Amino acid sequence: MAVDFAFLDSGVGGLPYLLYLLKKSPSSSCVYVADTKNFPYGEKTSEEIIEAAGEASNKIINRWNPSEIVVACNTISVTALDSLRKSFPSTNFIGTVPAIKPAALVSRTRKIGLLATNATVKHPYTQALKEEFASDCTLVSRGDPELIAFIEHKFFTASEEERLAAVRPAVEYFRQEGCDVIILACTHFLNMADYIQKEAGSDIKVLDSREGVVRHALELQKSGISSSGEKEVKLYVTGFTSSNDSLSYEKFCLNNKIKFGGMME
Repeated sequence: MAVDFAFLDSGVGGLPYLLYLLKKSPSSSCVYVADTKNFPYGEKTSEEIIEAAGEASNKIINRWNPSEIVVACNTISVTALDSLRKSFPSTNFIGTVPAIKPAALVSRTRKIGLLATNATVKHPYTQALKEEFASDCTLVSRGDPELIAFIEHKFFTASEEERLAAVRPAVEYFRQEGCDVIILACTHFLNMADYIQKEAGSDIKVLDSREGVVRHALELQKSGISSSGEKEVKLYVTGFTSSNDSLSYEKFCLNNKIKFGGMME
């Protein structure tokens, strides 16, 4: 069965992109593939990221033939997007990149916080975005694999206080550095956006790229890409890291009115 949109991420981090697209286009047919077998992408080499993303994309295209694949992962986008487009020229790939440009437009202190994976922090593409759109700003970067792991494995069952405690070290780091904007440059952090903003308070603005990414995806669809005509909204994973993961994903899907498709071989 063909679908309108497929979403690819290393885990569940990019699910807010899927939910936001469905809010804007409720009739869209979508699948979300969390490549949990290769989680976390942010600790891999560029070569490993390109290989894993290519393998996952190939499986998605062969199974669902989506009109578009939204790469709901900053790490995959900055590292492998060009390679994916070359390998699969008949498929539209839409990337997610750090919201450095909008952050520079609103920062008063000219100090911008970048919360990301280590791979995104270190990638030359990130520095190129900074030089192009925020050359007069200081970019304060923080790779935070511990927070990413918390979101992937504990977020769905954690209490509000546990969630606030998890984001507190990152927020305090940027506050001490004088940042008045925090960019959520790993899609996992979108699940914690409200908690990060609550912990940051009114003096620090939290930004992400979901609105621009979803708008671009829907514009491409309107420009002549045909719809599948049949709605399907399911989440799939490529592996489980613990016996509780399946229950966590099922609970999330139930709460957000999407179906859990289980393991994608």
